[in-house]
Amino acid sequence: MLPSSRLSPALRVTPIAAFSDNYFWLIDDASGRAVVVDPGAAEPVLSALQQRQWQLAAILITHHHADHIGGVAALLQAAPVPVFAPADERIALASVRVHEGDWLRLEAPACAFQVWRLPGHTRSHVGYIGHGAAFVGDTLFSVGCGRLFEGNAAEMLHSLDRLAQLPPTTQVFCAHEYTRDNARFALDWEPDNQELAQLYASLCAPGGAQCSLPSTIQRELSVNPFLRCREPALIARVARCSGMAQPTRLQVFAKLRQWKNDYRADHARPWQREA
Repeated sequence: MLPSSRLSPALRVTPIAAFSDNYFWLIDDASGRAVVVDPGAAEPVLSALQQRQWQLAAILITHHHADHIGGVAALLQAAPVPVFAPADERIALASVRVHEGDWLRLEAPACAFQVWRLPGHTRSHVGYIGHGAAFVGDTLFSVGCGRLFEGNAAEMLHSLDRLAQLPPTTQVFCAHEYTRDNARFALDWEPDNQELAQLYASLCAPGGAQCSLPSTIQRELSVNPFLRCREPALIARVARCSGMAQPTRLQVFAKLRQWKNDYRADHARPWQREA
C-alpha cells in the first residue's frame, strides 16, 4: 500500500497507482467519505474504497484525456456523485462545470478548493488549489511539465508561473510518476545542481521510494528546469546548444519542452553533439 500524505490533521491524500505510471488521488477525512481526482479507471478506485470502507463523495477532473476520465462512468454506476470538471464538451459526464476562481466546497470530506485555469497541456485544463495542496493534473510534473498538446509554450509557462507563486510548502499532486526520467533529463541541463543530483541518486538507489509524490513548490523551484528558465547557466547552455544568441525566457522554455518531447535516456542528445 502506498503511503498517504497529510494536508491537515484531519485531511489526507492517498495515491492510487494505475496503468503504467498514473496516480489517481483519494482525499478523505474521518467522515468515511472520499473525493477522487482524475480517475482514469474505476476498478482501482472501487477497490481502494472497499478496502478502507469509504464511500465516494465526489469526482474532480482536471482535463479530458482518457487516462483521467476513463473510470467516471463506472464510478457513477456504483455511486451517483457530483462530477466537477472544466467546461469542455469532451467531458460528457460532468455535472458541475468549473471555471477560473470558482470555489468547490464539500461537507464530507470537509474540504474547499479553488479552481485555477491552467492551459497549456490542453486548452481547458484546470487545477484544484487548497489546504496547502495543488492537484495539477498534467500541468506541472515533478521535475517536469506536460506536453503542449493543445496549448502553446506561452500559455504553459504562464500556468507554471502561477503555480510557482504558491507558498513553497505547497504539496504538488500531479497525475504521473515521471520523476526519475525527468530528473535524468534535467541533469543534462544543470549537471552542477546538487539538489537535483541527490534527488536522482535517491530515485535510482535500490529500494528507492516507490512513489516520489507529492513534490513541493520549493523542491520544484530548486530542480525543475521548466521553472528555472531564468537561471544564467541554464540559459547559457540552451543558447549554446540551440544557436540562439540571447534567447528569451520563453524561448528557453519552448526549446527545453521541444527537446524533452524527443528525449530518451539511452539515445544521443542533440545538445551533447552540439555543445
